[in-house]
Amino acid sequence: MPRSARIILPHTPHHIVQRGHKRQTVFVSDDDFNSYRKNLIDFKREFGCRIYAYCLMTNHVHLVVDPGNKPESLSLLMKRVAGRQTRYVNKLEERTGSLWEGRFKSSSISTEEYLPACCRYIELNPLRAGIVADPAAYRWSSYGAKVYGGKDMVVDLHPSYLSLGESESDRQKAYAEYVL
Repeated sequence: MPRSARIILPHTPHHIVQRGHKRQTVFVSDDDFNSYRKNLIDFKREFGCRIYAYCLMTNHVHLVVDPGNKPESLSLLMKRVAGRQTRYVNKLEERTGSLWEGRFKSSSISTEEYLPACCRYIELNPLRAGIVADPAAYRWSSYGAKVYGGKDMVVDLHPSYLSLGESESDRQKAYAEYVL
């Protein structure tokens, strides 16, 4: 029986979850996290996608991705990032096989009200997992860039974030209050 096709909408953010094979660790070192981030940057540019939030946990990833005007860009982005990360880890660990557990999960984020809530959910993952006491202390998420500024080439700022205040500091403060 063939797999059912994903429903991916143009110009619509989608919550993406991809887990390690058998929920095993996929990010062991800082180099592993940095490799994945670099791949996201490379392929979001190539396919014209925007990433509004992300959190890289040791055994899974959460992303909010808008494919732009070509819905197939989202699947191409995820296929290329997953493939490149798998090759990187397999070469490093002198192994073969899959790094990821099947297909990534995707659900569209259809309302402006749900997008901030989804970003908050994603960026609070390290806090819920007991890894950090403050989500800004977790280096592998979009939260720090949104509340402290600085350039994170993975993150694109959605209009709902930009509408939180007239200045960067107003937006940072409002977002931190919303998330926490």
